Parts: sequence; C-alpha cells; structure tokens
Amino acid sequence: MNDTVLSSKYNVYGAITEKIVRAIREQKGKFVMPWHSIEEPLGFPINAATENPYRGVNILSLWIDALSKGFANGYWASYKQWQSLGAQVRYGERGSLIFFYKKFEAAETTDGVAEEAPRYVGKASWVFNACQVEDWTPPASKEPSPVVIDETVAAFVKATEARIYHGYRMARYRLDLDCIEMPSAAWFRDTETSSAVQSYHAVLLHELTHWTGPAHRCDREFGKRFGDRAYAFEELIAELGAAFLCAAFKIANEPRPDHAAYVAGWLEVLGSDPRAIFTAAHKAQEAIEYLSVLASAKLDRTSEAV
Repeated sequence: MNDTVLSSKYNVYGAITEKIVRAIREQKGKFVMPWHSIEEPLGFPINAATENPYRGVNILSLWIDALSKGFANGYWASYKQWQSLGAQVRYGERGSLIFFYKKFEAAETTDGVAEEAPRYVGKASWVFNACQVEDWTPPASKEPSPVVIDETVAAFVKATEARIYHGYRMARYRLDLDCIEMPSAAWFRDTETSSAVQSYHAVLLHELTHWTGPAHRCDREFGKRFGDRAYAFEELIAELGAAFLCAAFKIANEPRPDHAAYVAGWLEVLGSDPRAIFTAAHKAQEAIEYLSVLASAKLDRTSEAV
C-alpha cells in the first residue's frame, strides 16, 4: 500500500467497522462461498514425469490425500522426478505414501538356464502433488480466468513478499510453511452480493492479513483448533483486515451482507462480546499498517533502482 492509499479523508478503519456492525444488527444476508466447489470427479492420479496413471491402492491413497490436503491437481511425482522436470518441491512440504512392485529378473546359471522365475518386491515411495512444487506448469488449464487482477493490489501483495500459491480447493494461511494457499482465480464466481473480482481480492487480502499474525510479524495468537476462541478472534481480524484493504484499494466501498454474516458467525463463537469486534478492528488496523510499511519500503527500493 502506498501513501496515496493511506491518505484518506476519513477514518477508513472506524467507518468500515461501524458499517459492519450496522449490517450485523440489521441481520441481512448470509455467507456465501465465493468460489466454485470442485464437483467433477478427481480422475485417476497421474505421474507428472511418466504421464502414466497410478494404479490399485495408490489411487485411493492419493485421492484421500488430495481431499484432506485441499489439492485440486491430479499430477504427482517423486522428489527426483519433479527435479527432472525442472520443478522443485517446496521446503517443508510432506509427501504422500504410495506402494509399488519392483521387478527383479530371474538369475541365470552358467548354462544359461533360469534359476528361478522373476521376482517382484514391494517398495514404498513418497510422492508430491503439483500444488506442492514450484516452477512447473500443468498441461492446458481448463478455462481462462474471468478475474482481472487489480494491478495496484497485485503490486502491493507482491511487495510484501508473502509466498502465495494457487490451485488449492480452499483458501488458507499455513503457519507451518508460512505461505498462503488460494483457489485458482478462474474458480471465483459472481454472487448476489459481489463480483468474482471483488471476491477474489477479498479472499486474498483476508489470507494476507492472517500472514501478518506470526510472532516475527505482528505476534498474534492463532487458534489451536477450528472454532475455539483464539481461532474465532483471528478470523475476525482477517475479515476486518480484508474489508479495510478492499475499501482502501476501492475494490469494494461497502461491506457486503455476506461479509457481515461471516463476521457475525465468529462473534457468536466469542459469546457475542460487544467489545470483540472493536478489539479485532484495532488488531486488523495494526496488521494493515504493518503491511503498508513493509510494502512501501519494497516499492521505494524498486523505484530507486529504476
């Protein structure tokens, strides 16, 4: 975020928070997932290096891992196979276990007669999904993205140097790998309350706000499980942060009813504490200001180098 975005004639943080509170009181709208769910069958997992489909129990094993880890890509390969394709498995990613049989040819005696039949020995191996690697482009995308990425937002996000990867079934910030996973832009859709463009940017900026949370950034407490109070409070912060940024970048000037409904849902987890949203708004403001300073410093260095 640059100085132009920051210099506002009104308190964007307070104004947006008050609008959300008012929308919650009016109880309008409900939260709608802004991207398409992946409804088509997963298809057979395919080895990215050999282009052969996996077989037997490995199909079920890789399906389970794809669903549990949010992968929406059917390509897999071992660490060495990805390297042979010019790709690199990201640091900290965990592989998925597969099982295969390796054929050992029959040994021969001195008179050329086979001593025994060929043997097949079971071996275990670890493979990684295409979503877990960098520098690899899958075969032809199914459809072009209808979302036009806002250049100002893109420059801001890039300047933060947050690591962001697309192609996942869900959007989330991964604390263990310190990266953001996003659905592909092509999967976002228009809803009754927002366009696909607004939804994509709101989700991205929500996750970017989460990214500010670790101790070496803004030092916020993350929940240990879905639905606990710390988790709920962090979700409030991220959603308010997204609202503030969307307003600052003029992606969406008014909080949407489904946005307010999302905030209201997490307020219920917090026991409808009337102070919670304003405390969360303060934390969200800290996160946005942290991002602003971080991005501005990078953009200033870039402009000086030109």
